[in-house]
Amino acid sequence: MQIFKRLRLIFERLLEAITVFQMAALAVVVVVAVIYRWSGHSLSWYDEVASIQLAWLTYYGSALAALKRSHIGMTSVLNAVRPKLRVALFLVGEAIVIGFFITLAWIGYAILEVLEGDRLVSLPEVTATFAQSVIPIGSVLFVIAQLLSFPEEFEKAKSEHAQMSATDKG
Repeated sequence: MQIFKRLRLIFERLLEAITVFQMAALAVVVVVAVIYRWSGHSLSWYDEVASIQLAWLTYYGSALAALKRSHIGMTSVLNAVRPKLRVALFLVGEAIVIGFFITLAWIGYAILEVLEGDRLVSLPEVTATFAQSVIPIGSVLFVIAQLLSFPEEFEKAKSEHAQMSATDKG
């Protein structure tokens, strides 16, 4: 189990680093675009790049939130039911979430094949498949995050006196 916790920590640090880098890169792009616009010039690629960066930030950030179990949930409702029913509901919920993101990854990959050969409008040297690759990649990262956080959450669901997570107390 120690290896599992170590793997989870490494994955968490990796997602944190990627997310912070993406936030910083998006901030730089926005600030540079504002400076250019303020000086009377405009960057033709700003809107497209910023929207793609925001999508990437969202997918990687959601995987990080899933790992920390900070995404939208109904933990307080789950904690209110008996342990046997709680475990069953927890497992059904996990199956639905993981199934959804596996489906999203599969469909996202299929979309990449459809977009093959397309390029960004403002940056024709960048392919649309590169820009949209975040859908299957982010979905797989979300599934990995769910699986890495599963054992700890499963133990909580099995406990006689389940504790609310920090996000439910707020």
